[in-house]
Amino acid sequence: MKRLLLVTLLILSVGSGLLAQKTPPKFAQMKKYPGYFNFYWDETEGKIFLEIDKFDTEFLYVVSLPAGLGSNDVGLDRGSMGPAKIVKFLRLGPKVLLLQPNYSFRAATDNPFERKDVEDAFAQSVIWGFKVDSSTENSVFVDASSFFLRDVKNVVGTLKRSDQGDYRLDDSRSAFYLANTKNFPYNTEIEVLLTFTASNPGNFVRSVAPSAEALTLRLHHSLVKLPNVNYKPRAFDPRSAISYTTYMDFAAPIDKPLVKKFINRHRLQKKNPHAKISEPVEPIVYYIDRGAPEPIRTALIEGGRWWNEAFEAIGYRNAFQVELLPLDADPLDIRYNVVNWVHRSTRGWSSGGSITDPRTGEIIKGTVTLGSQRVRQDFLIAKGLVGTYQKDRKNTSEALEMALLRIRQLSAHEIGHTLGYGHNYASSVDNRSSVMDYPHPLIKIKDDGTLDLSDAYTHGIGEWDKVTVAYSYQDFPENVDEEMELKKILEDAFARGLHYVADQNSTSAGSAHPLGHQWDNGTHPVDELLHMMKVRAIALGNFSENKIPFGEPLATLEDVLVPVYLSHRYQITAAAKVLGGVYFNYQLRGGPQDHQKIVPPDEQRRALQTLLKTIQPENLALDEKILNLIPPRPPGYGQTRELFPDYTGDTFDPLAAAENVANLTLELILNAQRAARLIEYHARNPQFPGLGEVLDTLIDATFKAPDLSGLQAEIQRVVNNLTLQHLMRLAADQNAPAQVRAVAFRKLFLLRLWLGTTDARRNLDEDKEAYLYYLRAAIERFQENPDSFQFSPPPSAPPGAPIGAGKIIDLPETLPIIK
Repeated sequence: MKRLLLVTLLILSVGSGLLAQKTPPKFAQMKKYPGYFNFYWDETEGKIFLEIDKFDTEFLYVVSLPAGLGSNDVGLDRGSMGPAKIVKFLRLGPKVLLLQPNYSFRAATDNPFERKDVEDAFAQSVIWGFKVDSSTENSVFVDASSFFLRDVKNVVGTLKRSDQGDYRLDDSRSAFYLANTKNFPYNTEIEVLLTFTASNPGNFVRSVAPSAEALTLRLHHSLVKLPNVNYKPRAFDPRSAISYTTYMDFAAPIDKPLVKKFINRHRLQKKNPHAKISEPVEPIVYYIDRGAPEPIRTALIEGGRWWNEAFEAIGYRNAFQVELLPLDADPLDIRYNVVNWVHRSTRGWSSGGSITDPRTGEIIKGTVTLGSQRVRQDFLIAKGLVGTYQKDRKNTSEALEMALLRIRQLSAHEIGHTLGYGHNYASSVDNRSSVMDYPHPLIKIKDDGTLDLSDAYTHGIGEWDKVTVAYSYQDFPENVDEEMELKKILEDAFARGLHYVADQNSTSAGSAHPLGHQWDNGTHPVDELLHMMKVRAIALGNFSENKIPFGEPLATLEDVLVPVYLSHRYQITAAAKVLGGVYFNYQLRGGPQDHQKIVPPDEQRRALQTLLKTIQPENLALDEKILNLIPPRPPGYGQTRELFPDYTGDTFDPLAAAENVANLTLELILNAQRAARLIEYHARNPQFPGLGEVLDTLIDATFKAPDLSGLQAEIQRVVNNLTLQHLMRLAADQNAPAQVRAVAFRKLFLLRLWLGTTDARRNLDEDKEAYLYYLRAAIERFQENPDSFQFSPPPSAPPGAPIGAGKIIDLPETLPIIK
């Protein structure tokens, strides 16, 4: 009996030992990282083994770029993230598959058969396959090294699309980056260092990499537990300017829409739902990159905190907070909403985005990329308007203050994107009612004729922004019809006179809404263009060598001159939309907004006459005092795309500068979509200006304008030649309606006849005779074979947008903190 008991105890002991063995012996010598998914680091082989103990359990998979390329032209910025994917592990025999379910097609029903039919109807995606290395009763262990050490961000494809060479991933120069490889209870974070090699690197890569043949970046993988389902999605309204998550719901009743849309927003609830004002259960907190220097850091914090004003307006106390990133925090950690301060070699856009739960639209992480050179471009713009440098002092405080005001606004703007809010390009006509517009500095003219930047940018959140926050986060009692209350929020806003125009109706050259623009100001675009032309004239009249510090090459005056000379470029774009424009909104049936209305005839004609002022030689010519100030670039200060192009080699070319402005105006007036609308609206009502009238007015203001002399005569010829190029392009445009092309053809025919008349040949000299011969010959060649016409655009103008993202210029080492 004792022997039997002993054997029994021995068997139990051995069995207990087997059950207690949670990991296979081979992992005993490896470093274990416990967390959401345990993993093991094999120091000898340089591998990571993943322990998978959650099968058929969905989680979030996010890839980000903690160390980027530094090239605005290519992309691949530090801090860029996404997209987020919902995935799950499946075990099938000796393999473990990482499967991405298809959340674009669903059946929101309790019927499991209905859900199964939809699931089987549409493809899913297996992201990766792993071979089982070993297993225990509850876990499987896989070598995940190849999964993590791959080009999941498609760096090779990005470089290829940018003509930067045929790069490939070099495994021998890639490894795990353990310094940022961590594990937490709800998220597993693994970082890798990847090296891409090529024998033919492009110029953009050469400008930023120490050895362009070997390009090393870091990628970060996040495996994140999904939030719980105690979140109530909120319906999308196209008038709300809020981004949304969409899917097709095949369980929707026949009389209901198949496509569902829910807005993207953070989870936010009041601690006391019945209180008029309450703190939140958990606030929305954004963190500022500690790498942002002062006083920029303080400006970013202050601008970001403006959003709390909107949350206070709907009954929250301290619901939205902005703080410095904790010292021990990783900016890519999914738990932190972060504003990243990102450096690039050239200027470029800032951006704001978010990682959202594809199931519901809940925002899990907001991430902002702020280009570090933005403040310098704003300072450059302001310096050209008001700043001066004397021998013993400088008067640039107003310019510096404007630059920091813009940084505050930019912080609020990009954080707004991460909150799910889109642009509102009509807010400038409503007293700058939204930080989600692209703001041009508001430049006033004082009674003494000097320029005033004291109100260049707004302070605080706008009225439209409060509307979007209310739509996203306003709490409603259970017995209230939420859908009706949400509509009321928007309709009350429109009743107060607020406007909303989205990107899709604002950004193209042929867009039609007179109020939807980027970088504009004023209640009417034509009035503001006239104002900006006065501002420009004052700034050019004040332009002198005191715009740069003592000791700087005089050639760098052109750096300051460019934004001054082009300071009205955005308002030209705005005014052009009045011509052939239509006032409209995103009204719903039964809503309170007015129906669309074509811009009145007189308003369109006034816009055309104002646009034509921008191409008059007197408004394009630079004063001799300026031309004599700017010598060729010295060694170490080469020509860049931020300067005017030239046809003259080393010297500054005033004709090319004039051509840049004229080209902007002419390509807008003669846009094919605008031309098509002119024909349509004139056909519907002959009171509206037709395309023929517009072309006649243009030809009268250019080719048939009174003769000029000197430099202005040459500028007139530049403008006329460019007008001819755009007319021929419109006539040859295969995508334009036949009647648009027909009208343009006829005007070219009539113009050729006029060029041979006595009126055209008045005051004839050798230069004018050559010019007339060239124009007639060009039209004749076009008429003989219009299909062979090749538009010859002028060299590209210096990039305008984004305002507030500029190249390096002289700044003091420390800037004052402006409260």
